[in-house]
Amino acid sequence: MTKPKFKRIMLKLSGEMLGGDNGFGIQGDALSFVAGEIAEAVKLGVEVAVVIGGGNIWRGSTAAGWDMERANADYMGMLATVINGLALQGILETKYSVYSRVMSAIHMQELAEPYIRRKAIKHLAKGRVVILVGGTGNPYFTTDTAASLRAREVGADVILKATKVDGIYDKDPAKDPNAVKFDELTYLEVISKKLKVMDATSITMCMEAEIPICVFKLDNRGCVTNAIVGESQGTLVH
Repeated sequence: MTKPKFKRIMLKLSGEMLGGDNGFGIQGDALSFVAGEIAEAVKLGVEVAVVIGGGNIWRGSTAAGWDMERANADYMGMLATVINGLALQGILETKYSVYSRVMSAIHMQELAEPYIRRKAIKHLAKGRVVILVGGTGNPYFTTDTAASLRAREVGADVILKATKVDGIYDKDPAKDPNAVKFDELTYLEVISKKLKVMDATSITMCMEAEIPICVFKLDNRGCVTNAIVGESQGTLVH
């Protein structure tokens, strides 16, 4: 087995990853696939923290045209991430026998532990998967920002951003067949080129802490472990 390049990772998952081909709701096979990839990472001896989005259930920006207050819409999105986190925990523990903890930025003690930095680090050190939900606990911030913030707090060596595209392109490859893929980028290039892989706040936070970001496609079995051992075919931002 190839030796992993990283001891502690932050895996950023969009909620759409749990929605399967439709991209919405929670689809059983998609959920099981994602959980299986995390379980394989744990087998490598890697400490895994996960930040998951809620776009498969609710996206705050959707309410922009409904005359709904943005803060209210964002709080609804935070609750959607809790549903996804609990679903992921359920499959990890029952199907893959991987111990995990759901930690929420929004206090809901009957469902999840409150996020406490030192406690999260302790769980990781004991080999438990830490699933971080509720975003940052504040409106107007994306789950990408939450991933960057938590990665810094728990001392992650890298952020692995799993997407439906095999890296970062100069244009949307789904709309433009001439889109060019980048193998490597600097943080400043991502910001200056306005590449919509993560928001500027997230990128800046990683740049300040020198946390690399690996953007890869979550499609085939073993893609997460490939990224961990340095065999990802995605894009590296550093």
